[in-house]
Amino acid sequence: MADGLRPAPFDVVEASRRVWVERWDDDAASGNAVFTAVLRAHQMLMQQVDAVMKRHDLTFTRYQVLAWLAAEPETARALSWISTVLRVPPATVTNIIDRLESDDMVRRVAHPTDARTTLAELTDLGREVAHDTTVDLNDEVYRPLALGDADRGQLIDLLGSLRANGGEFDVERSAELMDRLGAQRTV
Repeated sequence: MADGLRPAPFDVVEASRRVWVERWDDDAASGNAVFTAVLRAHQMLMQQVDAVMKRHDLTFTRYQVLAWLAAEPETARALSWISTVLRVPPATVTNIIDRLESDDMVRRVAHPTDARTTLAELTDLGREVAHDTTVDLNDEVYRPLALGDADRGQLIDLLGSLRANGGEFDVERSAELMDRLGAQRTV
């Protein structure tokens, strides 16, 4: 394992579920198992991602800013847009942009029509770091992910339902906005 620990001698998620069934009820036990499984998977994957981030002197959140800006290389993005997409507070985005700017990966630019809005755009170095980090993530984490295509799709769908039912995004507007984003990319 990436954390240097040997594999556990038993499935900790299943052990936790069994304890919960004995003490509580099936619904609580299965909810606990889902939570624990997602948490353990998150920890495992973040260890792999963090190893890549460390080599590029980034945090995952800083990388996400670079990656979103690189997705539309000719477009500067409002800091408020970055806050919404990453689901982090505006003050956190400001700190991330400050750090990326001090590392010459991002520059702040004025909005052409709204003096109250600050935009962020990639520098050439930021574009290069975003590309190189993405290549490493694809090669070391995303492609070798220990699930086949069908399992990946099923997991994405299940977690999408969990997120939608939990109120993480506006289900009513999501498909329309996603379609609009797709149309903008093809223009």
